[in-house]
Amino acid sequence: QVQLVESGGGLVQAGDSLRLSCTASGLTFGGYAMGWFRQAPGKEREFVAGISGRSSRSTYIADSAKGRFTISRDNAKPTVYLRMDSLKPEDTAVYICAATYSSYNDPNAFNYWGQGTQVTVSS
Repeated sequence: QVQLVESGGGLVQAGDSLRLSCTASGLTFGGYAMGWFRQAPGKEREFVAGISGRSSRSTYIADSAKGRFTISRDNAKPTVYLRMDSLKPEDTAVYICAATYSSYNDPNAFNYWGQGTQVTVSS
């Protein structure tokens, strides 16, 4: 079965950087678009970033993360990354990796999910 396992979360200070990783198994990784969502307490799940599969490397970054977050992937590993710079307290959330065989920039297309990794940014 499909498994997505996130790592790299933690407690950091405002302005710090983190890199989240998500390693996939049980799917032909290169054929899937990958994404990162986040969910903060009391808030709706937010689509933060997406990246297309093998044939192109198109990316989507939410306005709230533009200029600070970068999504990338290594199909050989097979892992997707979320590099987060200039972190703010409002970035505090559980960050969840997701996969879809469909569009990388459609949050409703993702149908495989990881368990999430907590990111806490102190002020």
